[in-house]
This record gives sequence, C-alpha cells and structure tokens, in this order.
Amino acid sequence: MAAHDIPLNTIQQYKSLRSTVTEALRTAIIVGDLEEGELYSAPALAEPLGVSATPVREAMMDLTNEGLVTPVKNKGFRVTEMTPEDLREITAVRQLLEGPAVHAVTGHIPAEEFPALRAKADQINAAAADGDLRTYLAEDRVFHAEILKHTGNTRLVNLCTQLRGQTRLKALRTLVDTGQLIESAYEHVTLLDKLEAGDAQGAYEVIMHHLGHASQLWSEGTEGQNRTRVTPILLHDMEKPAREGS
Repeated sequence: MAAHDIPLNTIQQYKSLRSTVTEALRTAIIVGDLEEGELYSAPALAEPLGVSATPVREAMMDLTNEGLVTPVKNKGFRVTEMTPEDLREITAVRQLLEGPAVHAVTGHIPAEEFPALRAKADQINAAAADGDLRTYLAEDRVFHAEILKHTGNTRLVNLCTQLRGQTRLKALRTLVDTGQLIESAYEHVTLLDKLEAGDAQGAYEVIMHHLGHASQLWSEGTEGQNRTRVTPILLHDMEKPAREGS
C-alpha cells in the first residue's frame, strides 16, 4: 500500500516520540485503519505520521510484543488478523480477570483518588463526544489500569491491558456518528459511582456488562444475542494476612 493511501494523520507529540507513535499505530490497528493481514513498511507508515522510520520501527516492536503485528524480515510488519471467535475469547478472559478484580478492590481505593479517576472518565466522555478516538482509547486504557492497580498485582494489570489492546473495534467510527459511543463511555462514570459507594456487587455487574456488551458493540456496531457471558467468580477478600510482629 502506498504511503499516501494509509489513513494516518501527522501526530502531535504528547509523550516520548516512541510512545506517541506507538499509541497512534495501536489506535489505527484497533479501529481498522491499518488493515488486518496487510503488510506495512516502516517508511510507508512514517511518511503520513510526519516522523522518521526509526520511531516507527521501535513502536512496531512494542506492538509486536502486544500481539498486534508480526515482523516480516526485510519487508516490514503484518497486522495480526483476529476472528470473531478470537474476540469472544479475549472478552471472556477479560471478564474472568477484571470482574473479580473490580469486586475485590471495592472499598480499597482511597477516597482521594476518586477525583482523578472521575477526571479521567470526563476525558473519556469528552473524547467520545468529539469523536477523538485516539484520546478515547488511550484514556480508556489508562482508566481501567488505574482501577486494577489497586489489586496490587502488576501482572494482572499488564495482562488485562495487553488483552484490551489486542481487540479490534472497527465500529467505533460508526458509533461516534450515531452517538452510541457517548452512551458506552458514560458507563465509566457508573462504575465509579458503584466503587465509591462501596457496592462491590454493583461494581462487578457494571464491569461485566461493560466488557461484555462493549466488545461486540464496538467491533460490530450491534448488540445481538451472542453477548459474552461467564459464570461469576468473586474474590471476597483481598486483605493480606498481617505479618507476625507487625
């Protein structure tokens, strides 16, 4: 594919150049601007982004580790293909991990952290209203990670974040046009309401619903009868036993 045909816009650097390029390419893959199965060279991607090929190569290696692309020797990177079954499996795993985790952290998030979480939810809502998918996906990614970090389990946070990044959300642009993305975005506020109220079961139900319906809605633009469901698994106690003498 010629560089001028690739639907990428010149980036505005907001972190390190490598991180900025990675975020731009990750978003392009997730929303389908970079096509599954298509082979892209670093120079071809660099041109529309307005950067050199070096940060693109670095970013693509990061995305290789996330499972979004596969390197092809001396040619570039091929976008990993994902089937509807792949998406259902990823969603089910996220529910099995994030549902119990959200239940467990309820009551363990310090009150002083909720203003920042609500500000993040406001950013997500504003991005949805503006149709700014790069900001929407980036802030959504951080929002979920910030909640999960209160489990104290870094591997859990990293795994859930990686699984989220492997999804394909090709219908997001359509949802922006219909206003449905705004409705979905507001579920982050509802989740915070449950967490701040100490309603563990309510928070669990919100996150399970959010993950289950959002994956199908964002990828296909519809919510049919095949919404991913899993048997509830609850972690009732995340308290660590006190050490002797402490």
